[in-house]
Amino acid sequence: MLIYDLDFPELTKLLKEWKEPAYRAKQVWQGLYQHFYDTSEQFTTLPKSLRDKIAEHFTFSPFSVKVVQDSSDGFTRKTLFELPDKNLIEAVLMRYGDPADNPQISPSTTGRGAKNRRTLCISSQAGCAMGCVFCATGQLGFKRHLSSGEIVAQVMYYARQLKAQDEVVTNIVLMGMGEPFHNYENTMAAIDRLNDADGFNFGARRFTISTVGMVPAIKRFADEKRQVNLAVSLHAVDDESRSAMMPVNRRYKIEEVLDACEYYVMQTSRRVTFEWALISGVNDTPEIARKLAAKLRGLMCHVNAIPLNPTAGFSGKATDRERAIIFRETLEQSGIPCTIRMRRGIDIAAGCGQLAGAETKK
Repeated sequence: MLIYDLDFPELTKLLKEWKEPAYRAKQVWQGLYQHFYDTSEQFTTLPKSLRDKIAEHFTFSPFSVKVVQDSSDGFTRKTLFELPDKNLIEAVLMRYGDPADNPQISPSTTGRGAKNRRTLCISSQAGCAMGCVFCATGQLGFKRHLSSGEIVAQVMYYARQLKAQDEVVTNIVLMGMGEPFHNYENTMAAIDRLNDADGFNFGARRFTISTVGMVPAIKRFADEKRQVNLAVSLHAVDDESRSAMMPVNRRYKIEEVLDACEYYVMQTSRRVTFEWALISGVNDTPEIARKLAAKLRGLMCHVNAIPLNPTAGFSGKATDRERAIIFRETLEQSGIPCTIRMRRGIDIAAGCGQLAGAETKK
């Protein structure tokens, strides 16, 4: 069994069944989430008998590392993991420096503490059932949900690497392989485990969940009044265009998605981020920007526009910088805040699913 699949009450119950004193659970928990131990022998505060028992019953990693790729600029590292059932998942570490050191980064994208920002993009599923035509993961199809522990383990893998360099994870985005709201229970359990104040203690507002717009899940998320950030992939202003790109739109139309987002804002008083992949000649014109602004007017929101990451299964091209700037300015003139996000790791196919897709075809 993967040790990260246990929450603290489950760990406490198990150790009680093993006739261990109650304080042992906290020692194990802190060893996992504060010291980042990944073998039982590292838990030196535990008696050897208990360390042996942990080794006998648990594994600390649910995957093997298949490929590691670093971008030429040194800002992005992508890791392809292989699960025991041979399914592949990806996680990405993105380093953000001072905007003065990297003029491609818009100052408005960096935010507080961005000079040393270390963002992880992690997966919630192997493959994805949503079928978005421009997404490499969507082109792979759905394989299976990840367990909560498999989601957590991706974070701990990179947390260890950063600790060795005297750095820490500052942001976690569930924008890797899979639709997090399709795997709602396990995704939220993983976030709760990482958020635990006696463990990894990662603030809720430093998580972002990205969804294609699963309306019932957005409303459930809103009712739970979590402080986790919500990002919704929109990419089009009319149902015909969006359905052609994102099959989920045939079930949840744009107006339904926007209504759910309005409900989320009303319940949480938090703004929604709308993700917009800028595709040259498709959704990057000033006219489209004005239509988008009209739909979003009055909603507490922000648009993250990013030139499309190219994939082998989609013929669309990324918008050039000049057109992207015009798109942003058009939105802002209409009162909708917009940031052009820089593309990261293009030389290592860092868009989610691209590396797994390449390996699958070998």
